[in-house]
Amino acid sequence: MTRPATPAATVDLRAAPASPARRSALRGAGALLAGLGMPGALLAVGGSSRADESPALRYAHSEKALRLAMQLARQTALPVAWLREQIGRAYFQPQVARLIIPGRPEQRDWTLYRSHFIESTRIAAGVRFQRAYDAWLQEGRQRFGVPPEVVLGILGVETIYGRSMGEFPVIDSLATLSLDFPAAAPMDRSDYFASQLGDYFVWCNAGGIDPASIRGSYAGAIGMPQFMPGSILRWGTRFDGAGSVDLIHNAPDAIASVGNFLAGHGWVRDMPAWFPLQLPESLDPRVLQRLLEPDIVPSFHAAELRAAGISLLPQVLDYPGKLAVVQLPNAGRAPDYVLGTDNFYAVTRYNHSAFYALAVLQLGHRVLLESPSEDAL
Repeated sequence: MTRPATPAATVDLRAAPASPARRSALRGAGALLAGLGMPGALLAVGGSSRADESPALRYAHSEKALRLAMQLARQTALPVAWLREQIGRAYFQPQVARLIIPGRPEQRDWTLYRSHFIESTRIAAGVRFQRAYDAWLQEGRQRFGVPPEVVLGILGVETIYGRSMGEFPVIDSLATLSLDFPAAAPMDRSDYFASQLGDYFVWCNAGGIDPASIRGSYAGAIGMPQFMPGSILRWGTRFDGAGSVDLIHNAPDAIASVGNFLAGHGWVRDMPAWFPLQLPESLDPRVLQRLLEPDIVPSFHAAELRAAGISLLPQVLDYPGKLAVVQLPNAGRAPDYVLGTDNFYAVTRYNHSAFYALAVLQLGHRVLLESPSEDAL
């Protein structure tokens, strides 16, 4: 195909900073969103302002920061003095330490979760993004086998196509979670975040980026697709293969990187991701429990589901692979169900949640439905 031209200027889709009153309101909503498993960038409103931080919160004279610099020097082969200098520029962020602790479990409600993503503002932003970058989305389909609607869904759910990429200095988030991971959390993940901090410094060093200049989610995810630094190093890619990957300002890089990630996690070209499912009220609860046991992992052929007493659509009967019976709870109401394929499972490698995967797939579908065809333009 003819290579799409690089836009003369990348469209800046980010919203203006929220007012203090709006930040306070959004922080109040953050607890609910966290309980529903929302992407981290959506919880980053009201993040740290570096100019307001107390010098006492800096890691400049911390012995544990020096030990971490030595550890990362072995991991990355970067100079320990440079690493020590960079970690010393980071601040402990109490809000990061609070946000990483899971909140009080909320009743899981698919209908409520879906309403936060399949809504007019996000769909309209997706239509504008699709118009601006359709040639790149089509090239991504050819290169990686991932349809445009899936990439559109991920970028829309993660950051509203670059509008909400997080307000926390990434160096602060990763240093805080490496050096002061909260003891109240159910599991100590400081080693993971230390590894991500090392990968972050590798990425910054390779691209000539000031490590203190990048902002992201409270957990350190970066850019339009909210990649952790390790994912940027492993899956970040450009269509032309030249230069460093820019997931913050360069939409084609974000499109290529999402496609590369999904292809690398098992996405199968031309395979559907899910099918609707209506379970009979008479289904034996023991049978249902057995079908739900594998959760999002495809485990049953259509013939097995049919033998269990489930009516299937013709396209499901023709599907050759295994399927997952996915339950989507609706708080106090009856749950919804879908059948997930290997491609549904591939989307959950991005975020290990059936809610997330189905929201991505449905948002991308709605964006394409709302986008005018080339013949209509």
